Amino acid sequence: MLKIMVMGVISLLSVSWLPLAELQHTEDSLKTVKERIAEKKAILVDVRELVEWNDGHIEGAVHLPWRDLQDKFDEKKLREKLPKDIIVYTHCMVGYRAIRAGKIIEKYGYDVRPLKPGYQELLEAGFKNEKK
Repeated sequence: MLKIMVMGVISLLSVSWLPLAELQHTEDSLKTVKERIAEKKAILVDVRELVEWNDGHIEGAVHLPWRDLQDKFDEKKLREKLPKDIIVYTHCMVGYRAIRAGKIIEKYGYDVRPLKPGYQELLEAGFKNEKK
């Protein structure tokens, strides 16, 4: 009986260590992203650092630096920046921080779709540059 109980506990522990489904880059085309943003069905979130943002960013994007998301954000602050009922496209320079930030935002129940294309590729696809 003890052996069966130990085996059951080991089984439960091993399942709890399985990784949850990983957030991946979206397969949505940049054309689709652009259309959804224009229709107010989505928002673009720039997760690059402030220095990068100040060098230029996509018009209408929300700035939520990856580092700040790790350290300083909670659900209340996130809701002040992002509406809950739309798609959140995260972007950075090459896609790595977009996924990492997306994982944090997703924990709060958002539909997050990280972009693989970075800032420069968004500009080349016709997204407008805004520099403050």
